[in-house]
Amino acid sequence: MQLPILPQNNVTVASPGTDPMIDPETGKPRGRYAVVSLGCPKNLVDTEQMLGRLDADGYRMVDSVDGADFVVVNTCGFIDSARDESMAAIDEMLALKRDGKLRNVVVTGCLAERQQDKLLQARPDIDALVGVFGRNDIVSVVDELYSGLQEQRTIFKPAAVNPLSDAMRSAVTPRHFAYLKISEGCDRLCTFCAIPKMRGKHFSKPIEQIVDEAKRLGDSGVREIVVVAQDTTYYGMDRYGEPRLNQLLQELEKIESVDWIRLMYFYPMYIDDALIDTLASAKRIVPYIDMPLQHASDRMLKRMARKTTRALQTDIVQKLRSRIDSLVMRTTMITGFPGETEEDFVELMDFVQESRFENLGVFTYSIEEDTPAARLPNRVDPEVAARRRDDLMELQQQIAFDWNDARVGGTEEVLIDAEMPEQEGVFIGRTRSEAPDVDGLVYVSQVDPDSPVEIGQIRPCEIVASQGYDLVAAAT
Repeated sequence: MQLPILPQNNVTVASPGTDPMIDPETGKPRGRYAVVSLGCPKNLVDTEQMLGRLDADGYRMVDSVDGADFVVVNTCGFIDSARDESMAAIDEMLALKRDGKLRNVVVTGCLAERQQDKLLQARPDIDALVGVFGRNDIVSVVDELYSGLQEQRTIFKPAAVNPLSDAMRSAVTPRHFAYLKISEGCDRLCTFCAIPKMRGKHFSKPIEQIVDEAKRLGDSGVREIVVVAQDTTYYGMDRYGEPRLNQLLQELEKIESVDWIRLMYFYPMYIDDALIDTLASAKRIVPYIDMPLQHASDRMLKRMARKTTRALQTDIVQKLRSRIDSLVMRTTMITGFPGETEEDFVELMDFVQESRFENLGVFTYSIEEDTPAARLPNRVDPEVAARRRDDLMELQQQIAFDWNDARVGGTEEVLIDAEMPEQEGVFIGRTRSEAPDVDGLVYVSQVDPDSPVEIGQIRPCEIVASQGYDLVAAAT
């Protein structure tokens, strides 16, 4: 049974039935483990940290539970669908444990942090729960399970005074790209969001620490770094008393081993002229910004506590587009938020039509316990919320398709991510305009056998056709 995760790139993947590793110093046998990593890229970085520590302690990762002694399920607790996916993965692993196919199931991450003892009461077969800020204790948790001295089934810690380092990573992304987390937590009090309850207040890593981690990634062969945080533009406010994203990006720009730097999770505040100048003149920072806006009706933005307006959002989008050449923008929207009327939704549709975001995702509102929005009146019927989502996505689909059609005939650089299964000479990649996992793909055909296409290569390609959200290209 395959799990929703890639094998690590820098460890040997064991075959089912092989003997566990032996610690050369202690002679202690170490077990084999599989991992299920769910949720956002920030959560994936936490997964890589836990794997790095397990690997360093002698445990061996396998890519199937069929060859594993235990499994680590790193969960997401963001919205209903994410929680359902996490619970389904936990239940699947617990069923294997009951069938004698797994020895232990360790549950970590946001859902563990959010539900804590409630989760253990509902699923008593879980062997250990590890919260978001207990991730660095994963080895001691597993060691206790193996020793039979399990004294503590839960580890929940407050947010660290100093940000946890992300340097000790065992990558599960392809070797040529990686996520770089620059801060943890969030100080925003958006009424629909429970992230501050799960991941605490915003705290920034020091610039020097981030640059060191980025250099390590570049030296290891990473060609694209994807900068992530809960609130990227707020970076540095807690540590330096003012936003310092501009200074951080200027330092990252100097790392010659990295080709592309991609920016995600821009909140539409603290974007000043100096930051825009840095983005506009950068050689390594690609002209791509992910800016989750959530809505465009002033009524809805106020009820969401977004501290912005449609006019301000329009202004920042127009300013960014006018000053950054070939800028591509991604955003997300919410339909069905409590109190959303047809007039509010028409405003949202008008804004999306006007802004013409190249990439856009839509969620229907999900009730989050212990958030202010959960107490708001005038709930929107789920069928109405879903209909609005579908209408908005239909509008966005045409915008995205038109944009892709206009790219046909041009030449763009493509980062080659993987080979196309069962199609020799065909590869899957992305241009600067597509972030990994969330945007469209480029299917690249190798034309000249004397100039082979290779995974991790950044290759000029002629765009020969569009296929909806995806493109077809020929390597030049």
